[in-house]
Amino acid sequence: MEPIILAYIGIGLMVGLAGIGSAFGVSMGGNASIGALKKNDEAFGNYMVLSALPGTQGLYGFMGYLSFRVISPPMSWATAAAIFGAGLALGFVGLLSGIRQGQVCANGIAAIGSGHDVFGNTLILAVFPELYAIVAFAATFLIAGTLPL
Repeated sequence: MEPIILAYIGIGLMVGLAGIGSAFGVSMGGNASIGALKKNDEAFGNYMVLSALPGTQGLYGFMGYLSFRVISPPMSWATAAAIFGAGLALGFVGLLSGIRQGQVCANGIAAIGSGHDVFGNTLILAVFPELYAIVAFAATFLIAGTLPL
């Protein structure tokens, strides 16, 4: 097996898992929004913002891919392993962060739909899972910066 195959598997995990996390998180917010609209249709803007928030994890996965300047043969096993490890880490963190952020946002949407003024508080609490995706992206960016051109 060529080392570049391991690197591309890492890139696939990075983009794929982070994107899956975003898809799950955004759909959780969307589902909660549909239910909340039945009770309070005037807060659609708040629902939309909270529903879209978990979509950022997929962007972090894509930006992680872009942080690796050029992925081309010949490549050492150490470089391939670094790319694979970064991809695995960012992918799984993005997956779990997107899902958990979607759950926080969905609960906030349900509360807003019930008449509670918790939009700002929900945004603040939803940022906490986001922080870990940002840390994983930063680690990926730092790893990419140490690799040879």
